[in-house]
Order: sequence, then structure tokens, then C-alpha cells
Amino acid sequence: MKKVLIVFGTRPEAIKMAPIILELKKCNDFKTIVCITAQHRRMLDQVLHLFDIRPDLDLDLMTNNQTLAQITSRVVLGLDEVIKKEKPDLILVQGDTTTVMGTALSAFYNGILIGHVEAGLRSGNIFSPFPEELNRRIATLTGNFHFAPTETAVKALTLEGIPKNNIFLTGNTVIDALLIILNRPVPLEAKKILKSTKINMADVKILLVTAHRRENFGIKMTHICKSLLTLVERNADIVVVFPVHPNPNVKEPVIKILGNQPQIILTQPLEYDVLAHIMKKSYLVLTDSGGIQEEAPSLGKPVLVMRSETERPEGILAGTAKLVGVNEEKIIFEVEKLLNDQAEYQKMSHAINPYGEGQAARRILNIIKEKIINSSL
Repeated sequence: MKKVLIVFGTRPEAIKMAPIILELKKCNDFKTIVCITAQHRRMLDQVLHLFDIRPDLDLDLMTNNQTLAQITSRVVLGLDEVIKKEKPDLILVQGDTTTVMGTALSAFYNGILIGHVEAGLRSGNIFSPFPEELNRRIATLTGNFHFAPTETAVKALTLEGIPKNNIFLTGNTVIDALLIILNRPVPLEAKKILKSTKINMADVKILLVTAHRRENFGIKMTHICKSLLTLVERNADIVVVFPVHPNPNVKEPVIKILGNQPQIILTQPLEYDVLAHIMKKSYLVLTDSGGIQEEAPSLGKPVLVMRSETERPEGILAGTAKLVGVNEEKIIFEVEKLLNDQAEYQKMSHAINPYGEGQAARRILNIIKEKIINSSL
């Protein structure tokens, strides 16, 4: 029996890996070992509980105020020990975190095959997002199997010289995860938040906001908050739901600027099922994060991306998303355009989602079986 080691450390990774883990657990061809680095401890545990995933190994590497160098060294050394003990045939990682980069290096140093889920995303700027753009490029250089979510990602990998027979177009597993969750009943917490927005009253529109990128810390986060404040002051028919990331660089300016506005609901970070059901009820999404750029279009929700560039250009090209940066006037203008121009709103909400239909995990499992079980690799 072949052994597959799955490594992740953050909430987004867990969400996107969960469908793959569930598929692998149903397959008798593999022994599946789940290893977490706990790069994001509390938020990660929420997702593990939601999908009923019990890690086999918990490196528990999270410390307060750790630097990138510290977490990188801990991941590389921690995975080196795991690999030597478990001797996996294949390691799977997802995305662009420090966990991904450190695991990829350890796999490379130990001569272990590595599969990179969500491979080929590129912003084109090595410093933005920081350090994610570098992390995913390292994962590509060290990887053997590149599971690309879109045609754009396939082209990016091809242009970088990755052999075509090592690239596999799969769709994005986040759509698989989203569909799994939305088939479940609406959680009580989501019901409470939706009730507090008075969404059942005529013409009330929910703006779902997420913001946590390191590149937006400081004055940029202030600009984001001030734009939201202006929007609710000028538009009585909107309510902002903003799950606030616990990082002080996010939490402190958000609470200071937006904490006393009745049209703005600030919450703790929401469990994934709660967030998914609120997204389903939202009018549009403002975000600087990655996964929600893929999820929201599946629900017909326009996405305004509060960044200067994105490694997910498919959404921009398809018309499901638009880059608005962190300029206050730009954010306000684009939101109000969607609030007041129904033709523009329908154009974005009905654009075809380029991220797949929810079968990515099954495709990845079939590729692994073909490459690991049915070949001499």
C-alpha cells in the first residue's frame, strides 16, 4: 500500500485539502497520513472539526509574533523528521504558505515526490503578495505533480518550463469544499448574524468584507476601513459584515475606525460553514484574500479585490472579479456602481466561474492513482 503524507498549516489550506483527504480516506489503495504544522492554530482547528478530520501528526509550530525565518526553519526541520520517520511515497501540499514552501524544501532534500495542489498561480510580482509569491514558485521548482486549478495556471506553469505531462488541469478544490458545506443546514451563528443585518427587510444588501493580507497592513488597512465607513454613511440600505482577523495589524484599525457604526457588524473570525452561508446571502464581496475570489463567483456574487494585483487573473478576465486596490475613492466608486447599476451587477454576477464545478478532488485522486499506483514511480 502506497503512503501519502498530506501537510498543511492554515485554515485556507485545510479547507482546500479537506475534499482530497475525504476522497483519499475512501480509497483502499493508499495509507493517508495527515500532518498539520498549526501555522494558524485556532482557525485551523475550526476547519478540522467542521470536516471531521483528525490529524495523525501535529507539529504545533505556532508561537506568538514569530518571524517568517523562524516559522520557515521550524517547518523545514519538523518535516525533515516526519519524512525520515514515515517514509511517504508522495507528499501533498496546497497553495502558497510558509508551510507549503518549507514542506516542499524538506521533500526535495529527502528525494520524496511532491504534488502541489493549486499550482501555477502567479501575480507576476515576487514581492506581492509577500511572501506567498515566492513560496508558490519554490513549490513549483521542487514539485513533481502540478495540479493546476485553471487554464491560466496551466499556461503559467508551461511558460516556466514545467513539462506538460507533469501538469494536470483539475479545477479548484475550494469549490468542492463550498458545495459540501452548502448542502448542510444553515448554522445557528449564521442565522443570528443574518438576522442582525435585517436582511429580510426590503432592499437591505449585505456587503461581506474580508481583509488580512500582510501587504495591506498599516495605512492601506486604514484606507479600507475609511472607505467602508463612507459607504455606510452614504448608503442607508447596506450592511457590512466584517469577520475581523485576530492579527493586531488588522484588528486594531478595524475596531478603532468601524467599531461604533450600527450598519457595520464586526465579528470574530467565522467558521467556514458560517462564512459560506453568509456569503450565499450577500450582495457582493470585498476582499484581499484568495479563496473567496474563487468561492463567491460560484454563488453569483461579484468580487471586488482590494489589492493592486492578483494571482487569480481568471476571475478578472471572466468578469466575476475586479481589482479595486485600496484607494478609498476607487473602492467607494466601484461598490456604488454595483449598488446602483443593475446591468453592471448582473454582468458580474452571471459571468461564468472559471474555477470548476466541484470535482477537483476526485480528479486529483484519479491522477495520483494513475501516477503512483499504476506506474513505476
